[in-house]
Amino acid sequence: MTERDDNTIIDLMVIGGGINGAGIARDAAGRGLSVVLCEKDDLAQGTSSRSGKLVHGGLRYLEYYEFRLVREALIEREVLLNSASHIIWPMRFVLPHSPNDRPAWLVRLGLFLYDHLGGRKKLPGTRSLDLRRAPEGAPLQDQYTKGFEYSDCWVDDARLVVLNALDAVEKGATVLTRTACISARRENGLWTVQLRNTRTGLMQTYKARAVVNAAGPWVNDIIGRVAGTNSRRNVRLVKGSHIIVPKFWNGNQAYLVQNHDKRVIFINPYEGDKTLIGTTDIPYDGAPEHVAADESEIEYLLAAVNRYFKEKLRRSDVIESFSGVRPLFDDGKGNPSAVTRDYVFDLDETGGAPLLNVFGGKITTFRKLSEHALQKLAGFFPTMGPDWTAHATLPGGEIANADYVAFTEQLRSLYPWMPRALLNHYGHLYGARTQRIVKDATALSGLGRHFGAQLYEAEVRYLIATEWAETADDVLKRRTKEGLHMTELQKAEFTAWFEAELAKAA
Repeated sequence: MTERDDNTIIDLMVIGGGINGAGIARDAAGRGLSVVLCEKDDLAQGTSSRSGKLVHGGLRYLEYYEFRLVREALIEREVLLNSASHIIWPMRFVLPHSPNDRPAWLVRLGLFLYDHLGGRKKLPGTRSLDLRRAPEGAPLQDQYTKGFEYSDCWVDDARLVVLNALDAVEKGATVLTRTACISARRENGLWTVQLRNTRTGLMQTYKARAVVNAAGPWVNDIIGRVAGTNSRRNVRLVKGSHIIVPKFWNGNQAYLVQNHDKRVIFINPYEGDKTLIGTTDIPYDGAPEHVAADESEIEYLLAAVNRYFKEKLRRSDVIESFSGVRPLFDDGKGNPSAVTRDYVFDLDETGGAPLLNVFGGKITTFRKLSEHALQKLAGFFPTMGPDWTAHATLPGGEIANADYVAFTEQLRSLYPWMPRALLNHYGHLYGARTQRIVKDATALSGLGRHFGAQLYEAEVRYLIATEWAETADDVLKRRTKEGLHMTELQKAEFTAWFEAELAKAA
């Protein structure tokens, strides 16, 4: 990388490589704007890889009368399912009814609205369950005799971010990871933006016609310290923690349970043989990069599960925990669970050089948020193209009729030598682009060194060359989840190999 010419003018500088920043960069590049996205860490290293991994309408948001948000999210659920059916797929959720919590009529009403608010087309609707007879009731305690089942979708959150960034680059954008925005100042109707690579120290300067601040939990820091501006809006940081334990029931269904404090907890199948449980909602005022799950949160989640299931989880069952900071728009609500998950924009047009600050948002509505962001800036870019993302696929999502099952059959015919688990791994992560990893290999030996689980050298080299993987964690935690399936020795050996390979290339 060479130092950037100060005289080069771009249309849009996007600060933040989470789902909103990547989505905005993709949308803008697809409209013909020149775009640079900078991210101080790895793509999705913050909140966007630490979610509950759901594309969902937000059933519980109905209690807070967030009907517009739920409707938009339900519509987006199917839009996203069509755009990336390899990393997003339907999941059925079982909601056992406890008479001590929300009354059954209220749950039925909420599920009726959930089925009909968003023009559901592809996903099956709600049904009632007799948990004494239905197989979904088998792992639950005998006292739970009634239940409901409804649909939402699973998503690989970190890959969703990477695919948006990849699509942005393929449409002409520049994506700079490990590159912090250290200063942004208005000068003569333009922004002068200074960037610093956090690994090499390289400084770059861009002139930009507009800046989008999609820094998530750091949005206020960009507004004040970096841009030297003010905003009448504020972000409220709320911590959400999850735990991962071995899967402890049969079937592909997930569970949604109501805890004593009225919060709902998701208990979802994860990575085949594991379970993802979350989330908590706790006000947070620390540094977002230092967030971690507290022991009290872990015990809270374990207690919520143990209230409903026959098999009791213990602290020793927890394989891993993680925590993310949600940058919610501060609407003045006291209860963190009641704070809106909707998004809000603050457009500062001072001096004809706009700064668009993004507050809030959720993974499910990122595409619509991105579209709205570009609509907000349309007056400054009168020649930019129209809305386009609603019917576009993400990289790897070019699957006929978004039929992933049929697609996997095609993969099996292409690679009859490949073990089913590895084929599913490639199919789910890379979809129609699997061939870019496998290339002309005709046996496992053609994929290079095997590091453990489903991780082979061919995939790692693809991630380094194409998807901004610069550390072992980028590969093991975000581009893939193979770190969850490898031994400590395998992870250590892979890290040593990875660092040696990067040193050779330096």
